[in-house]
Amino acid sequence: MSTPLPVAIALSRGAGALSRSFGGGATSVPGQLLRRLRASSLRELAAELSAGCVLVSATNGKTSTATMAAEMLRRAGVQLVHNSAGANMPSGIASALLAASTLGGVVRGEIGLFEVDEAWLPLLAAEVHPRVILLGNLFRDQLDRYGELELILQRWAQTVGGAGAAAGAQLVLNADDPAVADLGGGRDRVIWFGLEDDQAALGTMAHAADAKHCRSCGAPYRFSRVYLGHLGIYSCPSCGHERPTPHVLARNIELQGVRSASFDLHLPQASARVRLPLPGLYNVYNAVGSAALAYALEVPFESILEALQQVKPAFGRGEAVEVDGGELRILLIKNPAGANEVLRTLELEDGELHLLCILNDRVADGRDVSWIWDADFERLADRLASVVCAGSRAPEIALRLKYAGVEGARISLAASLQEGLQAAIQRADGDARKPVYALPTYTAMLELRALLVKRGDAKGSFS
Repeated sequence: MSTPLPVAIALSRGAGALSRSFGGGATSVPGQLLRRLRASSLRELAAELSAGCVLVSATNGKTSTATMAAEMLRRAGVQLVHNSAGANMPSGIASALLAASTLGGVVRGEIGLFEVDEAWLPLLAAEVHPRVILLGNLFRDQLDRYGELELILQRWAQTVGGAGAAAGAQLVLNADDPAVADLGGGRDRVIWFGLEDDQAALGTMAHAADAKHCRSCGAPYRFSRVYLGHLGIYSCPSCGHERPTPHVLARNIELQGVRSASFDLHLPQASARVRLPLPGLYNVYNAVGSAALAYALEVPFESILEALQQVKPAFGRGEAVEVDGGELRILLIKNPAGANEVLRTLELEDGELHLLCILNDRVADGRDVSWIWDADFERLADRLASVVCAGSRAPEIALRLKYAGVEGARISLAASLQEGLQAAIQRADGDARKPVYALPTYTAMLELRALLVKRGDAKGSFS
């Protein structure tokens, strides 16, 4: 028997308060209980949003993209319900709606903007009936959890296809990802985004690139430019299928190491130079994707620009923290494509570098850590002054770095994360207080931030 919605809301809020009293963020527990008490609760609360729901999904960058889009909407005066802490499965989204609702089930908000785990997109779309869906990219990630990319892509295609739960939604798609772009084939309501910049292109495609073959005929794509992994400008020499022309794009890109990037943002109705206070080409993609989403939602161009030029990094994703008088910069790595872009960004920094590599193999990271052998650590091998390796699979990342060509004397293992952080700071202190660049996997990033909060160096992610 289903619990009445007001009762389910009250009990779930109590569970959230209890979770917070024990030091938790209460990002999933309340929603998990709410859905257990009343299976229809997520659908009912989402239906209360007067301007509907927007879903953002991708293998890499969905948190940052949703964060940027949220800031654009807020600057336009839109009242949002947003899972800003990154809890992107059904329980996390139910928690976000629960936090914005009254005991009677009235949700205080116009639009629900929800970052969604790529494997959960079909279920969430069926629950909340999205108005717009942004799909940023598909890369190999957590193969032991999700299987091959083709499985995720099939589920996405069924969701947005003719009889799918989101068949009526407007799509915002990355034109530069062949697999994602294919989802818009034959549809009228698609906003495409991408890059157009010769200088930002890689010389060759990384060996870890994924979507290299045409899904229409199976022939290898011909790439005239490759920007990131398998993202670029492509065409099929066999059937003529090619990359769509973006409505929203970035040109004249300048990357300024781990601190910022600049580019010309072009929308159909306007263009301007943007100085993005976030690093890397991957964040340029996130920025252009969020701008395309805002354009689809008719956000004024001024609000888009203001948000991009003042956005702060989502926690653990380019975030800088002062530790013992020096700088610790946290750069999340969780799969080959993401790791390679972080390494590419670090290449732009001057001099020798100090790293803290934290490799975990928990469920949220993926038990299979063999992906580290597809990350091109070789590109930094001769520039690493020190590397401290920590995490549940510290020996594996240390071995990977040794095979990449890093001198053994520069690599050390830490028995705990606290010991690793202290060792990395001490090594950098002996080198004129150079920054320490922490490269953690997902659960390692959460553990590192919790440690920094405990030390008083960072604010809590949920405060």
